Amino acid sequence: MMTKGLFNRFDDVWMLDGVRTPQVDYMGALADANPIDMGIKVARAVLARTGIAPGDVDTVIAGNMAPGGFDQFYVPRHIGLYAGVPTEVPAQMAQRICGTGFELFRQAGEQISSGAAELALVVGTESMTRNPIAAFDHRQGFRLGAPLGFKDYMWEALTDCAAGINMIQTAENLAQRYDIRREDVDAFAALSFARAVAAQESGWLAGEIVPVSTETFELSGYKPRHLRLAGKATVADKDTHPRPTPAEVLAKLRTVFAQGVQTGGNSSALTDGAGAALVASGAYAQRWGQAPLGRVAAAAVVGVPPEIMGIGPAPAIRLLLERAGLSLADIARFEINEAQGAQTLAVQRELGLEVNRLNVHGGAIALGHPLAATGVRLTLTVARQLQAIGARWGVASACIGGGQGIALLIENPQGQGLGSAA
Repeated sequence: MMTKGLFNRFDDVWMLDGVRTPQVDYMGALADANPIDMGIKVARAVLARTGIAPGDVDTVIAGNMAPGGFDQFYVPRHIGLYAGVPTEVPAQMAQRICGTGFELFRQAGEQISSGAAELALVVGTESMTRNPIAAFDHRQGFRLGAPLGFKDYMWEALTDCAAGINMIQTAENLAQRYDIRREDVDAFAALSFARAVAAQESGWLAGEIVPVSTETFELSGYKPRHLRLAGKATVADKDTHPRPTPAEVLAKLRTVFAQGVQTGGNSSALTDGAGAALVASGAYAQRWGQAPLGRVAAAAVVGVPPEIMGIGPAPAIRLLLERAGLSLADIARFEINEAQGAQTLAVQRELGLEVNRLNVHGGAIALGHPLAATGVRLTLTVARQLQAIGARWGVASACIGGGQGIALLIENPQGQGLGSAA
């Protein structure tokens, strides 16, 4: 039995619905989009999709990791205001690196369970493209001949300075521990691409995507905000990274480290995007009068050694299910963020998960990992899957840089066991 870790049980917390932008490749159509504006877009979209008045929202919880503009301090507040939420409704930023999107649901669950709110608007938004080139050393000026401290914010952030290794190296450590070969990782990545392509061609992914065009957001009495697509793009309406990518093609790519297993093709793609959901109390859901997408039943967060941070989902899922009184066999669908192929395979092997229950519509290798938005996407898609196959329980999870894991338990109360497509 696990004794350490954060666990929340939520008895009457519901995800009414959710939506996301397409996840667009680095330097693509969303390259000029400020994370705030992507967040406003999905916030407005989920309110319109549900028919819920912005005035019903009691709290806004948003997540964003890297600054995508000089106004990053205002991400949650401006998303709420420009989505039409009343001025008196408070907003806050949540941050748990790659687990940020899940943390939004966890904090919404806490606020709703405590009676502080009945309806929460949660938004995760991230521009990987707009990560800045930054310097922290020149407030007092530039000394003659001294080196300049400007560095790539995203590239530097990928290194855990405590352990002295970057995120790819943590996956390589897991590959050694779990005897994961390069061929295994490429085969897993090829499967992720194939599943994402199939989900795109079948229309599955379109069911959670709102198309994005250049748009102006007005707010009476305040300056308008502008969501701009880059270059000659007129609309972004589908994920751009999925493509047929067989293992033979992946095998030709050079590994990041000599004798390693990770390449640019079997690691998560760099994409930009945002996702939003409405999370409510049972009383509010009843007044709404429509069937919620699912119940947010529980959340768990644990710490793991930084040098093997990618294993984090395994103990987080164990804690989640142990405290919830469930077993791995009860869970019809797992969505585990594919930060790196070897990392996800290590979690799969540690837990003994069958491949037909894991990331069945593709994962971050094919779809990308816009940090704060990822958890929203994974939670939304696992809830949709439970309804599609008539299953009861699903889990969404991710590893977290620095050495953590986070997991959410989602219930479809009308579902039966593992459903029709276990």
